[in-house]
Amino acid sequence: MVDYVIVGGGPAGCALARRLSEDPTLSVLLLEAGPLDRHPYIHMPAGFAKLTGKRGNWGYSTVPQDKVGSRPFWYPQGKVLGGGSSINAQVYTRGNPKDYDEWAEVAGCQGWSYREILPYFKRAEDNERFSDVYHGTDGPLSVSDPVNPLKISKVFLRAAQQAGIPFNPDFNGVEQGGCGYYQATQRDAKRCSAAVGYLRPVLGRPNLTVKTGTHAMRIVVEAERAVAVEYVEGKQREPTTVRCEREILVTAGAIGSPSLLMRSGIGNADDLKTVGVEAVHDLPGVGRNLQDHMDVYVVNELTGRYSYDRYSKWHMALWAGLQYVLFRNGPVASNLIDAGGFWYADSAARSPDIQFHFLLGSGLEHGVEKLKNDGITLNSAFLRPRARGWVKIESADPFAAPLINPNYWGDPYDREMSIRGFRLAREIMAQDAFKPYLLAERLPGPDVQSDDEIAAYAAKHGKTDYHPVGTCKMGTDPMAVVDLDLTVHGLQGLRVCDSSVMPLLVSSNTNAPTIMIAEKAADLVRGKQLLPAANLTDTTDAQTHAA
Repeated sequence: MVDYVIVGGGPAGCALARRLSEDPTLSVLLLEAGPLDRHPYIHMPAGFAKLTGKRGNWGYSTVPQDKVGSRPFWYPQGKVLGGGSSINAQVYTRGNPKDYDEWAEVAGCQGWSYREILPYFKRAEDNERFSDVYHGTDGPLSVSDPVNPLKISKVFLRAAQQAGIPFNPDFNGVEQGGCGYYQATQRDAKRCSAAVGYLRPVLGRPNLTVKTGTHAMRIVVEAERAVAVEYVEGKQREPTTVRCEREILVTAGAIGSPSLLMRSGIGNADDLKTVGVEAVHDLPGVGRNLQDHMDVYVVNELTGRYSYDRYSKWHMALWAGLQYVLFRNGPVASNLIDAGGFWYADSAARSPDIQFHFLLGSGLEHGVEKLKNDGITLNSAFLRPRARGWVKIESADPFAAPLINPNYWGDPYDREMSIRGFRLAREIMAQDAFKPYLLAERLPGPDVQSDDEIAAYAAKHGKTDYHPVGTCKMGTDPMAVVDLDLTVHGLQGLRVCDSSVMPLLVSSNTNAPTIMIAEKAADLVRGKQLLPAANLTDTTDAQTHAA
């Protein structure tokens, strides 16, 4: 018997484990299906490019996407201690303040407005450069500037400004819109995952137990209360049951959390009956409301050795390794995304609706071959899709992969904005700043110009931005899964505390917002909360864009 069982050792689970175990009178058990985060690629910033295969993740694919070439999309989700924070590109962005105000004002999630959640972003953060009303310096999550940005990243920033996108020194401050250098969850040229920042310093606490290689099979519900978790450990197939005195906290992510609830009989009763699972609690919204950012990228070949592609030769790779070991710099110390930005596909949007990631190579995306010469990749992702998808289980087998349908371009508006975002990426690459450096566009190539041609290219090369959310959404409407304190509607002793509770997808990468949710969840569990932020400058994205 333990006080709290946390199911899922990703960013939210690691943060919750640290915060709840601060009380020495409470016992906390964290269960993670994946292994310890020991692989060296995890801790080298550039290692994420080697982790988009099957190492460190569940190896999921979506169902065929009807509106985007009727093909499945590769859909990696972290399966290692630290979860997505151990395999992602470490970009530290929080979203637009208006995202969270929409949670409160549109989705009915009072208590989750920007002023109310900003203190939790700050509590999580240890920023090496900023210390102001928007940033913290004492948190577990290290946030740092790029290590020795490449010259070609500066060229990108000049080109973006020539395209009309102003320079922004801080995407997480007064204003989100603009181009600039990304900060990353790193320190001293090493990844700072949630496992590293939150969990590792407290693993010696006697009241905290962390079990890796443990697959949660189901949550046991008795008399409308979650009382236990059944799991198998290692190669065992006979389940172990751990009973919980206080609460079970599900932090398995936007794919794993609804899957676990459904396997436990919590979900749409008719759907569960179809796959042979006895419904113990009819909750129709479980697995619905899936939202994700779809990415369409342009790849250009360079006129010289300006990107990190030059390190693909064995002798250069050896030198890169020596640079990292001896000096903590070079390509291995980089997350390969020095710069990027946020701007508008829809001129009437309330805040930036396109995000750019400027990748310092040509073969960094899954399934894309490196060019013969150096290349660069500019990703464009539409940030606020209108389409909604779903996650379902295909059978009662707890080891079967779920069915995942992000429903990319399920709304014609999403298709139109995604194409506009891609055209913006091309416009940046066409500016005078890039002319001495670009040899030719290789993907999709200059012959691809019309909307239909771009859509056909996206059908072949479009990808997830790895930001699924919303499948156990917070709210009070009939399709909401958790209440505003993240308790599952109609049950006691059970909360969901990860990206799946987002009612609306944020306009950025999702690692930092997920950790924020866990920070606030820890206070909700403990019956406390931080005071809302005060003395903030109103954001001016819309006014600046209109000007």
